[in-house]
Amino acid sequence: MAPDARLTSAMLVGALRRRVTAEGGFATVLVKGDEISGMILVQTLEKGQECGLFERVPDFTGGYRLLPCGPRPDEGREALADYVARRRRSDPDLWIVELDVPQAERFAAETIC
Repeated sequence: MAPDARLTSAMLVGALRRRVTAEGGFATVLVKGDEISGMILVQTLEKGQECGLFERVPDFTGGYRLLPCGPRPDEGREALADYVARRRRSDPDLWIVELDVPQAERFAAETIC
C-alpha cells in the first residue's frame, strides 16, 4: 500500500463488525456515515451495560487513537442521545457503531486505530 493510502471508514467499520462477531459479540451500525472519510464513534457495552463512547482521532505519530468522548455512562441514556444528536448535526458524515462484547474498547482500538 502506498504511504499515503488508508483504509476507508466503511472498511474499518466492516472489519470491526466482523471481528466482534467472530468473538461471539454483537456489533451494529447505528448511524452510517461517509463511506470514505467519516469520523467513527464507538458506543461500547458489555452484556447490555453502557461502558462508554469513544472517538477515533488522529494522533501526532500519523496514526489514530481511540479517545473517550461524550457523557459518562452514569449520566444516562438521555445525555448520550443529546450528545449524539449534537454531533450528528455538526457532522452528518459521522459513523456510530455499537459494540457489545467484553473489552469492546480494546477490540475497537486494535481494529480501527
